[in-house]
Amino acid sequence: MIEIWQKPEIIAWTQIILNSYTQLLGEELINRERDELTQSQNLFYADKVVYSHDTQSDPIYNYSNKKGLELWEMDWETLTKTPSRTTTQPLLREERQQLLRETMTKGYIKNYQGIRVSSSGKKYLIKDITVWNLTDKNGKFCGQAATFSQWEKLS
Repeated sequence: MIEIWQKPEIIAWTQIILNSYTQLLGEELINRERDELTQSQNLFYADKVVYSHDTQSDPIYNYSNKKGLELWEMDWETLTKTPSRTTTQPLLREERQQLLRETMTKGYIKNYQGIRVSSSGKKYLIKDITVWNLTDKNGKFCGQAATFSQWEKLS
């Protein structure tokens, strides 16, 4: 059975995530010495959470690596039908919207933290988050991504 990270569309999306990160932050998100398939595998199994959403007015997740799927307690099929706002508590959604607007303007935000909720209702304080805009090779905006490697379970 082919794994998610082996699918051509995910390999291509991984390149958008990685290239956008490097372009905006001036550093690599992961080691990129090998081919694009290996990079897709390495991002999927990275020791940090990486996820992204699309450009809809109510953005839907379109990528998460293994750590993110585990933290959100979702499989790939569920994740890619989930509005990204639903992993934020209702009272904190305006704060999240402000973060996304600021990211749109500046290109990226570093050192953010916030409370997120898994599909089963577990709450986490996620820390030292970097959020960045995603653009394709033609410079067209295609969504936003985030990464973090620190979180603490709250409930």
